[in-house]
Amino acid sequence: MQTKLHKIMVSSSLLQKYNVPTPRYTSYPTVPHWEGNLTESCWIDLVKKSYGEFGQEQGISLYIHLPYCENLCTYCGCNKRITKNHAVELPYIESVLKEWQHYLDILPQKPKLAGIHLGGGTPTFFSPEALTLLVSTIRSSTEVLPVAEFSFEGHPNNTTLEHLEALYAVGFTRVSYGIQDFDEKVQKAIHRIQPFEKVREATHNARNIGYDSVNFDLLYGLPHQTVETITQTFNQVAGLKPDRIAFYSYAHVPHMFPAQKHFENFLPTEEEKRQLQEKGKALLVHMGYEEVGMDPFFPAPRPLVYCQKLG
Repeated sequence: MQTKLHKIMVSSSLLQKYNVPTPRYTSYPTVPHWEGNLTESCWIDLVKKSYGEFGQEQGISLYIHLPYCENLCTYCGCNKRITKNHAVELPYIESVLKEWQHYLDILPQKPKLAGIHLGGGTPTFFSPEALTLLVSTIRSSTEVLPVAEFSFEGHPNNTTLEHLEALYAVGFTRVSYGIQDFDEKVQKAIHRIQPFEKVREATHNARNIGYDSVNFDLLYGLPHQTVETITQTFNQVAGLKPDRIAFYSYAHVPHMFPAQKHFENFLPTEEEKRQLQEKGKALLVHMGYEEVGMDPFFPAPRPLVYCQKLG
């Protein structure tokens, strides 16, 4: 009993020690690395150096940011532009391809492509035709490796069957849906209304087309979240059996994103947030997932069973 109590106390003290703001660790190098005197010539030298070290054998992986959204999800900390004007699609795609041509001019040879990830914003804000133009143009200027992985982030409300089919046709086999939470009160607070039925439809569509991996993003620390509501969300998630789950902390930074101010009186306390994290992790383990790194959860490998023929 003393040992168990001591472990809890140590865990709480460590959480308190490291509960400080840091650069977003999902981007590497982190933002402070780019601040200062990173000139164009310095950047070109870094690109050439990196490509010389691993590009010719391992290939390069591209992250392409598509920043547009029709509606503002107030929890979001990403670089985005809110608009319902879809006339912005083609000019933005043309600008990305112009930048890509600059990289082709820098690299010493036709690059090998190990992967593409489309992030946002909402990549499925763009039409299937615009996304096809973007990806097919990049593919045609590279040597796509047999092991290349193409993935994109999708909003279940606007990831249509046509989006999934078009992206699958140009090599995409992984999709990550931003779920965040299924509780209606939480969804209203963060302005992210997406019924369970829409998520189920988007998940089934991807699998029926042939996507290898359907991933869910889930957040803890959102306004109005409780242990009871997060348990209900995870029960609904379990029924859809996502191939991967990212379970991570909501970052409250209203000085950067003022829209977050309107729900800050309904955020869980620090202790309540810790309870949400622990409950969520316990539920994921119970569902058959195991934690890999800080946020991702993968289905736990099943033990091999060897049968010996008798007689």
